[in-house]
Amino acid sequence: MEINETIKSQYLASLEMLHHAVIKCPDSLWNDCNFKNKFWHIAYHVLFYTHLYLQESEQKFVPWSKHKDQYQFMGPIPWPPHNEPKISEPYTRDDILEFLLMCKEEVDLKLDSINLYAESGFSWLSFNKLELQFYNIRHIQHHTGQLYERLRTQFNMGPGWVAMKHIPK
Repeated sequence: MEINETIKSQYLASLEMLHHAVIKCPDSLWNDCNFKNKFWHIAYHVLFYTHLYLQESEQKFVPWSKHKDQYQFMGPIPWPPHNEPKISEPYTRDDILEFLLMCKEEVDLKLDSINLYAESGFSWLSFNKLELQFYNIRHIQHHTGQLYERLRTQFNMGPGWVAMKHIPK
């Protein structure tokens, strides 16, 4: 298996685990006010950055058609004056599933032709595209783990592990 296919497999496995979490999330947990970062908001944050970092560069990035300004941030906005993001209406489960499917399609489209030794394309990430792929997959898994833990502690359910996704030739 080539490295691009291996990376694609792990992206798709990570996104499939996120998919399991979104599907299994009870309605009562989706927008639960007992959590600073709501379940849907964590899922959206993951997908926003997955989509962003699959692009050639920050200049060529076009947000998802349903993107709402500032919804990608889970804490203060990183540039001055570092205000809290303005988040109002939550995304629906169907919205998140639609965005997730789009990200899976982006993985399929982008990973076959990506130059893994080119610069990341993002001024705040001073490494190459190869490391960017690992960085992005770790980010997906980090937050998916948070969602799995929330499902376990609140509802005693744990979506399963996805080791890899078979990439048909």
